[in-house]
Amino acid sequence: MKLKANLLDEKAIKRSLVRISHEIIERNKGVEDIVLIGIKRRGYPIAKRIAEQISKFEDITMDVGYVDITLYRDDLSYENGIPKVKETDLGVDITNKKVILVDDVLFTCRTVRAAIDAIIDVNRPKCIQLAVLIDRGHKELPIRADYVGKNIPTSKEEVVGVKIVEIDGEDSVKIYERED
Repeated sequence: MKLKANLLDEKAIKRSLVRISHEIIERNKGVEDIVLIGIKRRGYPIAKRIAEQISKFEDITMDVGYVDITLYRDDLSYENGIPKVKETDLGVDITNKKVILVDDVLFTCRTVRAAIDAIIDVNRPKCIQLAVLIDRGHKELPIRADYVGKNIPTSKEEVVGVKIVEIDGEDSVKIYERED
């Protein structure tokens, strides 16, 4: 893949997450009964960062969990014609809570749909909101993010690469062109 552009650096990512944190507090009139659930892999550390920011502003400790959507993907639902067992442990109680689902990139919305399915399988939250670092368009499902770090219009041939220090050793968002 060929690098097309550097979209966000460490400081820009931090600013985006601080803004998302403020928006979450404002929209929910505080943070009572809010639980952040990060979609594994990069959504979970991003959720933890948002929780740290909210904790600074509100002087509380936020509950942060995670969801692994591997067994909930629509292309992996059946194996040899038999439905796969779908179990998940979010790491936190979501009963009657406002769940804010967190991911790095919103693209087709299939990952988010799978995460919502996993959350609903565990228990019934009061509501589910969505926070993403990047919204790149090309939705295939009627899902939108409530909180967006940056909207980046892309072509389907482009790849948005999000790196975060906890996993990749650096914070950056870059856009790449596929070389065929």
